[in-house]
Amino acid sequence: MPKIHPTAIVDKAAELGPGVTVGPFSLIEGKVFIGPETKIGSHVVIKDFTSIGARCRIFQFAVLGEVPQDLKFKGEESRLAIGDDNTIREFATMHRGTAGGGGVTAIGNRNLFMAYTHVAHDCQVGNGVIMSNAATLGGHIIVEDHAILGGLSAVHQFGRVGAHAFIGGCSAVHRDVPPYAMAVGNRAKLVGLNLVGLKRSGFSDTTLQSLKRAYELLFMSEYNLREAMTRVKEEFPQVPEIHHLLHFLETSERGLLPADVREHRLNRG
Repeated sequence: MPKIHPTAIVDKAAELGPGVTVGPFSLIEGKVFIGPETKIGSHVVIKDFTSIGARCRIFQFAVLGEVPQDLKFKGEESRLAIGDDNTIREFATMHRGTAGGGGVTAIGNRNLFMAYTHVAHDCQVGNGVIMSNAATLGGHIIVEDHAILGGLSAVHQFGRVGAHAFIGGCSAVHRDVPPYAMAVGNRAKLVGLNLVGLKRSGFSDTTLQSLKRAYELLFMSEYNLREAMTRVKEEFPQVPEIHHLLHFLETSERGLLPADVREHRLNRG
């Protein structure tokens, strides 16, 4: 049976799985589902239409599933869906979706949201993502698997952050960040591949060399982007990571961050 502190308030409509613990003075309101073995600290607020997976750990003063900070929101039913094995630290906030954005804010598995992070309405966050202290996502943002957002960074609404990308601390990201790249600054610019992160994730030397060559063609050469993408397709027809990178570029709607040529040369590995 769930273990609920006597001072906590849990709505009768909420469904708590086996092994769930709810700390002092926490509030679980409305149609909430919480998966097995999830631990909820003190003074946590979980609002209506929120689902949380198994083995998550939610620290004190986090607020999950509150109505979005969107003037177009008219009180429609929408959801916040959080997967398994997520860690959500102190004062983190995640808002549910809106009708105009698909109605769901979705969080994958095995993510770390450090203190004061914010995930706005209709965001889609993948797996293995790290958002450092006070990192912020505007509405309708897609963050792919294993991306890392540095502390105090902010991503503009409708933007995308590619897989294994790294955003430096205090960066203001106004356009899409390609997969495997590093972005730094206000306004942020691309400064090379996230080589340290890629090596830690087990990417082979062959794949890293392919990505280096592709990055230079796409962002550092005399070719325009369309010409560079054609060259990359011709040189690397069998590399899955290159295919993912090219698909990301082809489907960008906000446009891509510009590259900082000088910083890229300094960061070559």
